[in-house]
Amino acid sequence: MALIITDECINCDVCEPECPNSAISQGEEIYVIDPNLCTECVGHYDEPQCQQVCPVDCIPLDPDHKETKEELQAKYLIISGQA
Repeated sequence: MALIITDECINCDVCEPECPNSAISQGEEIYVIDPNLCTECVGHYDEPQCQQVCPVDCIPLDPDHKETKEELQAKYLIISGQA
């Protein structure tokens, strides 16, 4: 699954620089995650870095974008130009 940022986001700016795929950007009111770029850090780290640094725990799995580890790995290979 991709991740999603909920409206509990306080715009603290710590998640965006942690994303290795540049999937996080400032939205109109809160930060947002592009599900086409989010691999939950598969291919880069063992755990999603944005979740690790978020002080308000507002980055859960996105139920609208379910993906397996294999699908996330394939997406990572495409995004990183290795596919």
